[in-house]
Amino acid sequence: MKKPIGMDDPQKQEISKRRNFTFRINLFFFFTFFLFSVLIVRLAMLQFVEGKELQAEKAKINKANTPIPPIRGNIYDRMGAPIAYTTSTQSLYFRIEQDQPQDEVIALAHKLADIFAKFGSPDAPKMTAENIIIEMDVGYDLNKNKVTAPSYFSVPRRIKSGLTPDEMAYILEHRDELKWIEIMEESIRLYDQETIAVQLVGYMRPFSRAREAKYGLSFYKDKTKTEGYMDTEYVGYDGIELMYQEQLRGQNGMKSYPVNAQHKIIGPVEITKPVKGNNLFLSIDRSVQLTTEQAIMDHIKYLKSPEARANPYIAKGRNAVAGYAVAMEVETGKVVAMASMPDYDPSVWAGGIPQSEYDRIQPYVNNGTITTAYPDYPTKEERDKHPTSIVYMGSVIKPLSVLIGLNEGLFTTSTKYPDTGVFTYGRDNSARLRNSDGKAWGLINATQAIQYSSNTFMSAMIGNALYMRNGNKAIEIWDQYLAKFGLGVLTGSGLPKEYEGLSEYKTNTRESPQQRMVFASWGQNEKYTTLQLAQYATTLATRGQRLQPLLVDRIETYEGQLVKEFNEKVVLDQSEFPKAYWDAVIKGMENVGVQGFSDFPYKFARKTGTSTQVVGGKEVDNAVFIAFAPLDKPKLAVAVVVPEGGYGAYGAAPIARKIFDAYDQKYGLDGVPKGPTGTANAQQ
Repeated sequence: MKKPIGMDDPQKQEISKRRNFTFRINLFFFFTFFLFSVLIVRLAMLQFVEGKELQAEKAKINKANTPIPPIRGNIYDRMGAPIAYTTSTQSLYFRIEQDQPQDEVIALAHKLADIFAKFGSPDAPKMTAENIIIEMDVGYDLNKNKVTAPSYFSVPRRIKSGLTPDEMAYILEHRDELKWIEIMEESIRLYDQETIAVQLVGYMRPFSRAREAKYGLSFYKDKTKTEGYMDTEYVGYDGIELMYQEQLRGQNGMKSYPVNAQHKIIGPVEITKPVKGNNLFLSIDRSVQLTTEQAIMDHIKYLKSPEARANPYIAKGRNAVAGYAVAMEVETGKVVAMASMPDYDPSVWAGGIPQSEYDRIQPYVNNGTITTAYPDYPTKEERDKHPTSIVYMGSVIKPLSVLIGLNEGLFTTSTKYPDTGVFTYGRDNSARLRNSDGKAWGLINATQAIQYSSNTFMSAMIGNALYMRNGNKAIEIWDQYLAKFGLGVLTGSGLPKEYEGLSEYKTNTRESPQQRMVFASWGQNEKYTTLQLAQYATTLATRGQRLQPLLVDRIETYEGQLVKEFNEKVVLDQSEFPKAYWDAVIKGMENVGVQGFSDFPYKFARKTGTSTQVVGGKEVDNAVFIAFAPLDKPKLAVAVVVPEGGYGAYGAAPIARKIFDAYDQKYGLDGVPKGPTGTANAQQ
C-alpha cells in the first residue's frame, strides 16, 4: 500500500511544527498586548476620568458631613425699613467622641450648669445638669442609667443658644478644661417691635416640626426641596416667611468631621461657608401699615365708648373686637397695607412657644385678610358665638350688581324703578324683604339705587329678574361675573392658606335658586375675604382690570445686588362694559353717604355695606366698606371689614379715611406727598 506523498519527509514535518509554534507565540503575545492595553486604558480612566469621583467617595466614607444652615435673608418694607431680620447668636455644642468616660461627661454637664447659672442672662430659662445631659444625647443620665442610645455620633449636639458675653468669655478661657465643647455662630430671627404686618410676614418654626406627619407642611415633606435641612434650623411656617422660603434661606455650608469606622470624630473640623439668603423688600409701607393697624384698634375702642353708645347708628358696633383692612395701589396692584387685628409679637415662636401663649394667640394667628381668623375671646365656646373674619360682603356688591343688570339688558341707565321700600316674590308673592330701616326711595334709577343702597331695586331688577329670565342658569351667569372681579376665586397673591371665599348662592341648598339670587344681588349670599374685596374695589377703579395683588417690591442678594423687580402690573382678567355703564355706577358710588370724609380733599368713590348674619343663635351686623380715590384718576383702593361693627358707614369707613390720609401724606393721592402726620411720622 502506498504512503501519502510527503508524510515521511522529516524536513517538511519540522517546517510545519515551527509554523504552528510561531502562530501560538504570536497569538499569546497578541492576547498579552490586548490585556495590557485594556489595563492601561482602565488605569487612565481611573486616573483622569473617575479619579475625582472616587476621591470624593473616599472622602465621603472617611468624613461625616453636617450641613450649616445659611444666614436667612431679611424682610424690609418698600423703603428699606427692617420688618424681619436675621442677627447672629453664639451657640454651645457638644461633640460625642470615641470612648468618652461617663464620669467626665457627667462632670461636664454639672460644670456647664454652674457656668450658665453664674454667667448667663437672669431672664433666660434655667438649665440644670439634668437638662444638659439630655441635650448631650449620650445615651445615659446623671446616674449613669442607660437611656435611649443616640442613633448617630458625628453630628454635634446643641446645648444652648444665645450665650452671653460672660458665658463665652469663661468658656473660651477654660476651653482646655471643658473637653468636647465648641462655640459656633448661628443666626436668629428678630422682628420689628412695632409688630408690622405680623400675619402677612408670618413666622418660623423648627424644620422638625414643619415636616412632621401631623402638623407638617407639604413643602417640607418633599425631600427634593429640603435636602440638607437640619431638624434644629428654623424655617418659614406661614406668610411671606413660608411663601419665599427658598429665596430667603440661601444655600447650605458644610462642616466635615473626620470619623472612624464607628462614626466617631477623630480629628479637626473642615468648614465650607454657607451662601446667605436673599433679602425681600415688600410692597408694604411701614408708616401706612402702622397707621392702618392703629386705626383699626382705635376705632374698635371708640365703638365701645360712651360717646359712641349714645349714637344709635354707631352703637350697633359696640361688640366689635377685630378688624381687617387692605389697601392696594390701583396703578400697580401693589399692596401698601394689610392689617389683621389684633396681632401679636412673633418673637414668641423663637425657641419654642409655651402652650399657654399659643392658646392665647391661636384665634388670630391666621391672616384674617385672606383666610379665617377668630375673634379675641378666651374660649372656643365664646368665639363660636361671634363672626369670624369671613363675613357676608353686604351692599358693597351693589355696584357690580348694577353692572351685571345693565350688561344683561335687564334695564337701562335711565330705567326708573318704583321703590316702595318692600319687595315680594316667590310663589304667591309670599316672600318679602325690605330696605334698611324700611325706607322707600320712590322712583329711582340704577345710579340712585347705588347711592341709596336700595335692596328692593337689586332684588327686583337684578336678582329676581335674572332668575325669571334664565331660571337656574342665573346662578352660573352670576358666578361668572363675580369671578372676573375677583370674588369667589383666589386673588393670585400666592399667600399660603388663602381662601377663595364662600359663594352661598351656589351651595345654600336650603334656599330655592330664586331666593338665592334675590339675596345674592345685595350681598347676603357671598362671604369673601378682605383682600378679595380690595381686589374687587381695584377692578372697579380700573374699570374692569382685575390686578394681581403684588406683595413684594423687589428681591436683592444679602449684599444688595438686585435679583428681581416687580414693577409691572399683572392683569389677571379684563371685563368690558360700555362707558355709560361705568359712569352710572361710579356716579352712584360718588354720592353714597359716609361718615368721616366730610373734609376729605378729593372726590372719591365708595360703597358701604352692613352684612347681617346669624351667629350663635343671634343676628349680628358686620361693617364693610370699599373705596377708591381720587375719582378721576384712582391711586389707591381700600377695603375694610369689622365683624360686628354695625353699619359700614360708621363701623368701617372712618378706618379707611385714616388709611387714605396716611397714603396721601407719604405718597400723595394726587402724586404730591403732603408730609408727615400722626403715625406716618414713624421711623422710615
